[in-house]
Amino acid sequence: MTCTDIQVAIHGYLDGELDAVRNLEIEQHLQHCAVCSQTYKADQTLQGAIKTGSQYYRAPAHLRKRIQSSIRQGDKSERVVPAMPWRWLAVAASVVFVVILAWALIPSGLDGEQLVAQEVVSSHVRSLMVDHVADVMSSDQHTVKPWFTGKLDFSPPVKNLTNEGFPLVGGRLDYLENRAVAALVYQRRNHVINLFIWPSSQDTHVKTKALARQGYHLVHWSKAGMTYWVISDLNDTELQEFVRLVQASS
Repeated sequence: MTCTDIQVAIHGYLDGELDAVRNLEIEQHLQHCAVCSQTYKADQTLQGAIKTGSQYYRAPAHLRKRIQSSIRQGDKSERVVPAMPWRWLAVAASVVFVVILAWALIPSGLDGEQLVAQEVVSSHVRSLMVDHVADVMSSDQHTVKPWFTGKLDFSPPVKNLTNEGFPLVGGRLDYLENRAVAALVYQRRNHVINLFIWPSSQDTHVKTKALARQGYHLVHWSKAGMTYWVISDLNDTELQEFVRLVQASS
């Protein structure tokens, strides 16, 4: 299966809707494709967050019956057709409920920046939880930078900042904003800093902006056709110093 096939079928695999042969094909692909594996892990994390979140809501039986009844009445008022099989009524009811649930789960006023910030926090936390901070462990920028060749459709700028107090730990592939991105890992004492880099969707320069999410400090900007997101539990003053060093080196 190609990566395109995986992206189409990954949700069915995650929900247990595929047959055994298709499941095996996907499992074999995920074992050898880091990008698709990251996509699966991100979707798996999102699914778990939704199910355990305070806004998760399971439809009661009476709501399902009301939806099915409304579908039948609306259908009869337009034209006379043979009665729909029960399984198709169930499918229609499920689609309606999914739409309602999707709207309920989208926080009001959530813009693109906030959505990316949530993805960045999730990727940062996931890299720490599974003890997978880096795919290539090295403080040598001439080792880390070439490692991304052939794995990404761009060449991320890599700089070792050991002399400035922010040693390079390594790098890995990650998945943000529906694309593969470079994640460079730095360290300040016991604090891990993730620097995510990918091509900007706009040519315009975006000024540095700081955010705070779930106890983490985030900083992002766009420069020279690249988007940068930095995240760490490091204090804001030192993280801003790291940002200035990265901006000066790039």
